[in-house]
Amino acid sequence: MQITRDDNGDFILNPAELASRFGLSGAEFRRKLQMGLVASTVEIGEGDDLGLQRLSLRIGNRIWRAILDKSDTVISEEMTFARAGTMRRTSRRKLT
Repeated sequence: MQITRDDNGDFILNPAELASRFGLSGAEFRRKLQMGLVASTVEIGEGDDLGLQRLSLRIGNRIWRAILDKSDTVISEEMTFARAGTMRRTSRRKLT
């Protein structure tokens, strides 16, 4: 998968390739995007992983992850499925 960046440094991924990864048609993927059902995160590597980044996209219980090197080339990717117990979002705050 080819990944580029825009002028702000945000990642740009090919929607057709992402749709394929999730087993969706392009139209289904766009509909889920428009409905706000696609969540994404970017993690920056530290320590032994310095220079690497992990992109994660989630639709329902399906999670696609890619590890990028310093030149934003995908060096590995995986598709996983979240278990029902791990799908809840919680906010952790320190109470004072």
